[in-house]
Amino acid sequence: MSQENTPANITFADLNLCAPVQRAIADAGYTSPTPIQAQAIPYVLRGGDLMAGAQTGTGKTAGFTLPILHRLSENPLNTPAGKPRCLILSPTRELAAQISESVTTYGKYLPLKSMVVFGGVNINPQITRLKKPVDILVATPGRLLDLSNQKALDLSAIEILVLDEADRMLDMGFIHDIKKVLALLPKKRQNLLFSATFSDEIKRLADNLLNTPDLVEVARRNTSNALIEQSVHMVPQAHKRDMISYLIRQNDWKQVLIFTRTKHGANRLAEKLVKDGIPAMAIHGNKSQNARTAALAQFKAGTIPVLVATDIAARGLDIDQLPQVVNFELPNVPEDYVHRIGRTGRAGASGAAISLVDREELKLLKDIEKLIKREIPKLPVEGFVAPEKNSEEPDRPPRGQNGHGQAQARQKQPAKPAQNRAQANTAQAKSHQPQARQPQQAQRAAQGQPNQNHSGSHPSQPGQNQQHQRNGNQAAGRPGQSPRHSDNHARGSNQQPASRPSHKAGASKPQGALFTARPTPKAH
Repeated sequence: MSQENTPANITFADLNLCAPVQRAIADAGYTSPTPIQAQAIPYVLRGGDLMAGAQTGTGKTAGFTLPILHRLSENPLNTPAGKPRCLILSPTRELAAQISESVTTYGKYLPLKSMVVFGGVNINPQITRLKKPVDILVATPGRLLDLSNQKALDLSAIEILVLDEADRMLDMGFIHDIKKVLALLPKKRQNLLFSATFSDEIKRLADNLLNTPDLVEVARRNTSNALIEQSVHMVPQAHKRDMISYLIRQNDWKQVLIFTRTKHGANRLAEKLVKDGIPAMAIHGNKSQNARTAALAQFKAGTIPVLVATDIAARGLDIDQLPQVVNFELPNVPEDYVHRIGRTGRAGASGAAISLVDREELKLLKDIEKLIKREIPKLPVEGFVAPEKNSEEPDRPPRGQNGHGQAQARQKQPAKPAQNRAQANTAQAKSHQPQARQPQQAQRAAQGQPNQNHSGSHPSQPGQNQQHQRNGNQAAGRPGQSPRHSDNHARGSNQQPASRPSHKAGASKPQGALFTARPTPKAH
């Protein structure tokens, strides 16, 4: 493998790209290539295999689309239907769409045909489109195999294969799909592998895929853009959503991308922001492709100022001059932090990356700081006052109460026959033996339900231990009861059958109970 330094003051005119591609580049307003473009384009034009290391936001997409367009246009062929010449594999739908857009933008003056295929949408229009000639096919691995299995696609004429963000594809478990795709390709082809990291797994893939490749690497995995202002706000997890709302309002942010670890967390945060009057949308793998596309379009247009995303859903998200990125939670993998904050500070623009960190995330923070070889400053948030309510808990009533703060009526137990005086006296005579819990008490204890105080009545079970009556605990108007009996006493007689007699004051816990008896407040 060889590595080449980026020439100084190089322009696109120096890269010997064909005139139609040069014209499209000029239309887009670019004159000078980024470092990865300046290094990768000459290698791709030579036709050899390439292993390129670059973070997102470095211009790597154009680093392979520009020379591919040049090579295919220099060797025009009558492409048969459903038999593409170039295959570009992408880990996500969003990244695939971005690559396809790049191909269209820079190939607009060429007769080459391109299309993008991915899952989450109806496969039939894609099958119909493949009945026409396609030179460049951009695809996610799963949908590509679906089309191949339905005989809608023939990959035997592939001249150039690109694996973009290969590290992410391996992280997402696409290695088996990739191997299946490779088995469908001709052995003689050019292979281009782009990855943000060069892990051992990536190196093994490269060894099996690439033939004496050249190596270019312009942004190592442990570097972060110096133009990005990074900071940390220490805040308990329970108050993070409230702090997000405060920061957006206080700083008047017009466009902010927020990362969460989970799809559920993305939904909850977006709902919280909307509830606070801040327009926001969430994108993740459970959203339909149409919903994700619409959310991205509104966010790019500025209609929606806040986009909440998971790491995978935001992969390939390219927004010019995105000013703010917020980590609602730190990622479990330190390299993902670099991916996340790389959404801002692109193309020489400055940006800010803010991380909300709970004490339990300090280990993750240290791992990130070790990776990027710098300490991220911890800054206070002036003026933020944490609410008394724990906003991280779901808005639900306490157990045993409904949404209006009223006790839920418990299911009535079957009525028992009234006991006569002789039965009651017999039960008193046996009071030295510990009594079993009454059915309702046992049921509530088994369910782990807390005791609740109702106003109204003094239900005591017939035959309960009366030993404290003999011990002098029968104070006038102040029955001595255990906490268990006191709570049961206060549950409310409306739940007891009318035929069940009320016990006189003085009932207390059986011997051997775990709680110490204490006076019970008077029922209201």
